[in-house]
Amino acid sequence: MEVQPLEFEKPILELQRRLQDLKSHSHEHDLDFEREVESMELKIRETRRDIYENLTAWQHVQIARHIQRPFALDYVTRCFSEWVELHGDRVFGDDKAMPCGLAKIGTRHCAVITQQKGRDTKENVKRNFGCAYPEGYRKALRLMKMAEKFDLPVICLIDTPGAYPGIGSEERHIAEAIAVNLREMMNLRVPILAVVIGEGGSGGALGIGVADRVMILENAYYSVISPEACSAILWKDRRHAPEAAEALKLTADDLMRLGVVDEVVQEPEGGAHRDHDLAAAHLGSALRRNLERFTAMSTEELLKHRYEKFRKLGNFAEGTKSRRAAGAQS
Repeated sequence: MEVQPLEFEKPILELQRRLQDLKSHSHEHDLDFEREVESMELKIRETRRDIYENLTAWQHVQIARHIQRPFALDYVTRCFSEWVELHGDRVFGDDKAMPCGLAKIGTRHCAVITQQKGRDTKENVKRNFGCAYPEGYRKALRLMKMAEKFDLPVICLIDTPGAYPGIGSEERHIAEAIAVNLREMMNLRVPILAVVIGEGGSGGALGIGVADRVMILENAYYSVISPEACSAILWKDRRHAPEAAEALKLTADDLMRLGVVDEVVQEPEGGAHRDHDLAAAHLGSALRRNLERFTAMSTEELLKHRYEKFRKLGNFAEGTKSRRAAGAQS
C-alpha cells in the first residue's frame, strides 16, 4: 500500500524520488553510484528523524487523522482473538460508529469497546464518520455491565472527532448518555483500560474514557474541542486551527506532562499508518502489560486507585491571607 504523504512530509518524498532516480540511472547505464546512494539514504533518514522529532501540535493532529492510519477494528484483528461483535443498546438500535464485543487478548477474555471510522464514502456513511449516537454509548455501557457481571476487564479504543451533534442525538439525549457512562465507569468493579488511538475529541471520547489506565498513541490527540472549532470560537475563523492546536496542549507529550494520560504508546517512525502490524504489536504489548497489573488488584484497591487518579486531575491555587482579608473588607 502506497502511503499518502502529508504536506510536511514532502521534503522526505522529494529525497526518496531523487534516490529512486539515482538507482534507476545506475542500473540503466551500469554505473557505480553506491557511495551516492548510501549518502542519499543517510540524508533521508536524518531528514525523517529531524521532521518527526520536531512535529508541531497541528502536525500531530494531521497524523492522527491520516486516512491510512489503523482504525479500531484494524487493531482488534491484530491484537485480539475470538472477536465476537455484539449489537444494540436494547433501547433504540445499533450504532455502527461504536462496534463492541467480546474477545481474548493473550489468554484473557475481555470486553472491547471501540469507535470506528470509515476510509471511503460508503463506510463513512455507515460509521457516521466515527461520531456515535446515544445508542452507541448505551450499547457500550450494556457491554461494560455484562463484563462486570462475568468479571471481565474492559478495553476501550477511542477514535472520534466527537459524539454526533445532530438533532437525532439531542432527541435521544446524547448528553445524558455520556454523563451516565462517566458515572457508571467510575464505579465499574472490573479493570478498565482506555487507549486514544487517533482522535480523542470532546465528550465523545470521554464517554468511554474513564479508566484505570488511560493511554495514548504517540501521534494521537485528546482534547476538549477540535482545533478547528476552537479557532472558529476564538478567532471567528477556522484558519487559525494550527495556533489553536498549540494552545490546547492536546499532544501525547503535553497530556503526559499535565497528568491527563498515564502512558504514551510508541508508534512506528512516521506514524502508525506506515506499519499497521508494528503499531498493533506496540499497542498489544501495552495492553497485556497493564492488564497484568490491574487484574492483580482487589476490587477495593481498583476503585480506590481509580478515584484517586481522577481526583488528582486539574490545578488550583489558593489566595494569600492578605488577599482573602481584602476581599472580605470589600
